[in-house]
Amino acid sequence: MTAKVESWGSRVGLILAMAGNAVGLGNFLRFPVQAVQNGGGAFIVPYLVCFLLMGIPLLFVEWSMGRFGGKYGHHSTPFILDSMDKRKFWKYIGVFGIFTNLAVAAYYCYLESWTLSWVWHSISRTFAGQSQDEVAGFFNSYVGLDMPFETIFFWLVCLLLNTWILSKGLSGGVEKVAKVGMPLLILFGVFLAIMAFNVKAGEAGAINDASVGLNFLWTPDFSTIWSPKIWLAAAGQIFFTLSVGMGSIQCYASYVKKNDDIALNAMSAGWMNEFVEVVLGAAIIIPISVGYLGIDKVLEMTRTGGLGLGFKTLPFLFEQWGTVLAILCGVCWFGLLFFAGITSSLAMGTPVMGFLKDEFGWKHKNAAWTFGGLVFILGLPTVLFFNYGVFDEYDYWAGTFSLVVFAFFEIILFAWIFGMDKGWKEITTGADIKVPSIYKFIIKFITPLFLGVVFFSSLPGVWDKIINKDIYLKIATTTDPKELELLNETILFVNASRLLLLLVFLGISYLVFVAYKKRKKEGRI
Repeated sequence: MTAKVESWGSRVGLILAMAGNAVGLGNFLRFPVQAVQNGGGAFIVPYLVCFLLMGIPLLFVEWSMGRFGGKYGHHSTPFILDSMDKRKFWKYIGVFGIFTNLAVAAYYCYLESWTLSWVWHSISRTFAGQSQDEVAGFFNSYVGLDMPFETIFFWLVCLLLNTWILSKGLSGGVEKVAKVGMPLLILFGVFLAIMAFNVKAGEAGAINDASVGLNFLWTPDFSTIWSPKIWLAAAGQIFFTLSVGMGSIQCYASYVKKNDDIALNAMSAGWMNEFVEVVLGAAIIIPISVGYLGIDKVLEMTRTGGLGLGFKTLPFLFEQWGTVLAILCGVCWFGLLFFAGITSSLAMGTPVMGFLKDEFGWKHKNAAWTFGGLVFILGLPTVLFFNYGVFDEYDYWAGTFSLVVFAFFEIILFAWIFGMDKGWKEITTGADIKVPSIYKFIIKFITPLFLGVVFFSSLPGVWDKIINKDIYLKIATTTDPKELELLNETILFVNASRLLLLLVFLGISYLVFVAYKKRKKEGRI
């Protein structure tokens, strides 16, 4: 299917799909925990600074790169980047834009499938009468494959649903889901926020008012605001929440017309994501948890991340509101997470499919089902060996490190090699708003500096990760033979998962090389 046939049905659908790409599980599970861990209300200062100086510029850059490449029939980052500079290595930097989407989708679909399962268990009253430890134990049993049929069933359902929607095309599949999923997500979020605000001490077992949780989340600890750790956490959250540095934004934008607005579209999608994250994401999980568990308990639980609160705790807390509200809130909470997840995972399929269609002439449905098959093969280890750290390895290398690397290189290409004058013209062509001229300076100087600091500051942590420092530290302090055996097996699976990811990256690079030779032979270079 060519770029002339494949297109967005409406501007609203495009913006909702882009916002859905950005709005994901991290808005509701990761952001509140990051804020709590990094100074409460003080975290919002570096967070907003990073959004304005790194997030919005990268949105402008990725939208304009996508539209620019789309004019030449490119719908994936290897040849979008190749179209912006004659040096041949850029297309291999663009491999990150395919690799990241494929590898992230491999574990993200599994995480997404948990939400479907928890919707079912909320309706079937699995958590009724269970203690908090029993609810948490259910989660551990689920990912530990104590109930393998159910775990794999919901994962396959989720994977097949994603693939089927992708097979329907942009306007017929992705856009329709975004038009339904995003309004439902906001509706569910508003309902849950209202329920959270109504938590009162002494009612239904609550020990604090909702205001205690909100104050806990937003009370600034300004003693931490200049800590490099806080700024790195804020920058990381911006990457995570906006889906920049992945290649999916460029792919979506490559299907807009050459004079269509991208500036207002980028701002609309970006600010919609911020509303969902800062307003709704912060208004649900922390106020409810603090209301029933207290600040000390919530602080302890945030050390294990948002999954501990979202899946192991909230189902127990919903039960305190009675049968009807427990079912309703469970469906709304996990339904919200599902729609947040699926609108993001659908975006991960389009760059892979765009590459197969552009370079090898594949039909749309064949490309969609091939993507689904690849996600199945690559994702299976994250399901079978979750407890051995495979899931976390995928998340670190594909969902964190690769994003920073790709974003750093693409901003250098756009601002310094493609050229800021041409880049600014690309951003402002057809714009329905006046883009503040200060962003020309920010994109050329400030954003690369931000990204350079984030990239080089992350390198010591990358080395520690490579040598498995944390695991070996645990081995050095553990005397339990069973735990020692588990840790040694974990090292084996962790290294195997890294090798697999490396082979995937090299395989995609080889396909890009083949596609380049094919283009030269056909006279398309």
